[in-house]
Amino acid sequence: MTTTCIILDIGGVLEITPKTGWVQRWEERLELPLGTVNERMRDVWRAGSVGWISERDVHWAVAARLGLDAHQVEDFMADLWTEYLGKPNEELIAYVRGLRGSCRLGILSNSFVGARERETALYHFDELVEQIVYSHEIGVGKPDPRAFEAACAGLDVRPESCLFIDDVAVNVEAAQAAGMKGHLFEDNARTITCMAAHLGAGPLVPRSE
Repeated sequence: MTTTCIILDIGGVLEITPKTGWVQRWEERLELPLGTVNERMRDVWRAGSVGWISERDVHWAVAARLGLDAHQVEDFMADLWTEYLGKPNEELIAYVRGLRGSCRLGILSNSFVGARERETALYHFDELVEQIVYSHEIGVGKPDPRAFEAACAGLDVRPESCLFIDDVAVNVEAAQAAGMKGHLFEDNARTITCMAAHLGAGPLVPRSE
């Protein structure tokens, strides 16, 4: 018997993460042209997302590239994490919590060094699902096929038994290419309906264009 499985993204799905404008505020504060922070930090953001550098390395790079002192670095990173972590999507989290025991549950997240510790402390995702696969821990992120392979391997499930939910279309398409069913998250109601259909072996509800 095939084990039914649901794998979810975090940011924009289990976490509500609107833009806070923190980067622009820092550029104004430091009197830097718009876009300077991400231009200077782009390779650091990339390295942190796949675990090539440590949090300490990130702090050092922020200080060196933006000319910040130790207190400013702490404030800068606090602003980064405030936007990154957002707020919990309570309705969806409650629904997923109610599914425990009826199917395999996992998370696949494009992440950043330090995410597991913070999300565990704030939202206890480790208690919500059986397996969390973070890009910074496996060295590869969505939409790379290896990320989906890692998620399935961690849960010991076949791709065709899985429904993958993400708020980024290219990631949903990549999951489908990997053999999974895919759902683009747009709101809780449609996503919950889709999950229910998947578990009931009924047709997936098509998303609105």
